[in-house]
Amino acid sequence: MSQRVDLKFGNGSFDQGFPGVIAQVWEQEDQSRAPIQLTGSLPPAPELLKLYDQWRSLYLAVYQYRRFRRGIPGIELDASEEPLAVSDADLADLCQQLKRGLNQWLDSGSFGRIERQLRARLTPAEAVRVILETEDPQLRRLPWQLWNLFVDYPEAEVALSALQFNRIALPPRPPRKRVRILAILGHSQGIEVDQDRQILERLPNADTIFLVEPDRAELNRWLWHGQGWDILFFAGHSSSNSRAETGYIEINTRDRLSIDQLRNALKTAISNGLQLAIFNSCDGLGLGRSLADLQIPQLIVMREPVPDRVAQEFLTYWVTAFSQGKPFYQSVREARERLQGLEGEFPCACWLPVICQNPTAIPPTWQQLQHGREPIRLRDLLGRLQYPPVLGGLITVAVLGIRLLGGLETFELRAFDHLMRSRPSEAMDSRLLLITVTGNDVQAQDPQKRQGASLSNEAFDQLLKQLIPLKPRVIGVDIYREIPLGDRYPALLQQFQQNNRLINLCKVGDDANNPGIPPALEIPQPQIQSRVGFSDVVTDSDNVVRRHLLGMSFPENSACKVTTSLNLMLTMRYLSDEGIAFSTTSSQLQLGDLTLKEGREILTQNSGGYSRLDNYWGYQIMLNYRNTHSIAPEVTLTEALEGKRLTPELVRDKIVLIGTTDPSFRDLHQMALSRGNEVPGVLVQAHMVSQLVSAVKDGRPLIWWWPSWLEILWIGVWAGIGGAIAWKFRPFWKGSLILGTSFMTLYTICYLTLWKLGGWLPLVPAGLILLAVSMTIWFQQGNQVIKKH
Repeated sequence: MSQRVDLKFGNGSFDQGFPGVIAQVWEQEDQSRAPIQLTGSLPPAPELLKLYDQWRSLYLAVYQYRRFRRGIPGIELDASEEPLAVSDADLADLCQQLKRGLNQWLDSGSFGRIERQLRARLTPAEAVRVILETEDPQLRRLPWQLWNLFVDYPEAEVALSALQFNRIALPPRPPRKRVRILAILGHSQGIEVDQDRQILERLPNADTIFLVEPDRAELNRWLWHGQGWDILFFAGHSSSNSRAETGYIEINTRDRLSIDQLRNALKTAISNGLQLAIFNSCDGLGLGRSLADLQIPQLIVMREPVPDRVAQEFLTYWVTAFSQGKPFYQSVREARERLQGLEGEFPCACWLPVICQNPTAIPPTWQQLQHGREPIRLRDLLGRLQYPPVLGGLITVAVLGIRLLGGLETFELRAFDHLMRSRPSEAMDSRLLLITVTGNDVQAQDPQKRQGASLSNEAFDQLLKQLIPLKPRVIGVDIYREIPLGDRYPALLQQFQQNNRLINLCKVGDDANNPGIPPALEIPQPQIQSRVGFSDVVTDSDNVVRRHLLGMSFPENSACKVTTSLNLMLTMRYLSDEGIAFSTTSSQLQLGDLTLKEGREILTQNSGGYSRLDNYWGYQIMLNYRNTHSIAPEVTLTEALEGKRLTPELVRDKIVLIGTTDPSFRDLHQMALSRGNEVPGVLVQAHMVSQLVSAVKDGRPLIWWWPSWLEILWIGVWAGIGGAIAWKFRPFWKGSLILGTSFMTLYTICYLTLWKLGGWLPLVPAGLILLAVSMTIWFQQGNQVIKKH
């Protein structure tokens, strides 16, 4: 994997400074992803330009004196004129001054901040292409390889580019297993281009056509060749104008051609697949700038006049490294740095080679030139799985798949319980009153009159005689009434037959083997649907009551043929005195202004943390129980019969629930609130009634969740956050604190949303994906660094 930095120098000059420098960091060679962008500026530096001019004058003087030149037009000496002696020490001193001046300038202004941010984002062990996009000729002439950044990043190399360029679309190439090279050996007076020929002839798997001092027509004809070329090579005399905007090549002793004079032929060669040009000749920056206008993908030139031996050694080093599989930029840097061994005889040799690049092109390898850029194979696809976006995407898909199959349901439900219990304590619901039949109350009754029930007809009759005068709004009886009344309790019989504020219960059951429990026999059949509710509750696989069953259809053989739950029946009767009505459709329930919609508050097969939910039970919502130890005021049966605690203030207009708390009757359930302890059924019914009444009267939220597409987007966002953390904070110890903070942020969002709004957000899958993506990318990056070392 490689990185790329584009440094864009807009308007400016060395006299005025460069006020708008933009650095774009492409952390992969995938240009479909937006780069990271940094901005800064560089101050005026006329002294740096003056220093470069001094260095160049002395450099040219050294080579004039030694006559080590590969054609330097315009500075040839007369035969009678002797060159002036110059000092190597003076040139070495100017080299150091230029290096210091360049780095001091790059560390000044806000550009120094850009460099520091680049160092934080780039990896020394990875290949980095640094492309300078500028039209300023002086900027292009500076020896950028002296920038300290390249000292600390041994896999980085610099290239030059124009500010404006077009995207390159490489044409399909016919199958061939050899690299096609067109080598032009031009005017060679005073230089040995035969050495270049010998180097190219030794290239493996290459077909090279040599044009020795061709005329213009011959060169034009070969550039137009229909099979196209992979590499264009030139050796001979070349030069650039004073601003390095135009370059010239001497193809023979008579013809000195500009790039513009070969424009049509070169454009055709590029459109036929030419990817690389090498001008192993003097003063080639003008050639590079001219060819940039033709959108050539990449080329190598010499930035200054170059001695013959330096050019030959560079070509040898480069073709060896490149043909053996080294990436293009790294092969150029290796060949350039190896020239340092010649600097005892040829000062500044390693400054000379420079790449010119179209930023939209990805440099080919020798193997790609040989075989073409082939379709992605399985091994290439597997290699791309190492890219962070691909890794993150695969992990996200895996987690979503596991969640869909139910692999995370247990963990999500436990996380839901934890968040529910973590809410602040709430006050009891004073609209309810519980009358509980305790174990002592059961023992205090005559066993013959109880006949195995928790509440005898006699005790029930006495209880109602205490309650009715105090005018409760509705009474719910959470005790099955299977004992016939007979004629001994006429007042109780009248209550069963006529009191529409007395709501009884039955049990629907599951199937023919368990038909349930019928309602009290004394209730008239026409009133069953309006005065009886079922007591059935649904539990999850861990036997915890988290869901609130509102209504369901009953089996044919059920002894309890009602469709509305006891708690909903009590709620409707309580609210009806205030003119609040209840209605239902196939996909929603309406209770006054409260609307419960399927897929938002009403559970479906895949709602919230559930997968494949048993929603055949009917209308279910999540139970948003009150986080309190006492859901409502509570009076025991004995206390109620004594009449000491039943006061008008305690009973009037209340919902009175009567039920047993004696464990021997096995009406016990687990709730998340109870932390593993079992809760009597009457308390579960009280929480359900309180939930509905509080939602209608107080606006207390019901539990809701997002649709599947929004949950997937949410989980994907946290996958992106995990990938961004791992990518930006690469050493684990730096990113672990940010990762922990991100997880706490996720937890806080989920907690506050549930507490304040009733929203059940995916905490477990989002947290899992955050951790999995970041740790996987850290691990993968660590392996890459180990392999490179």
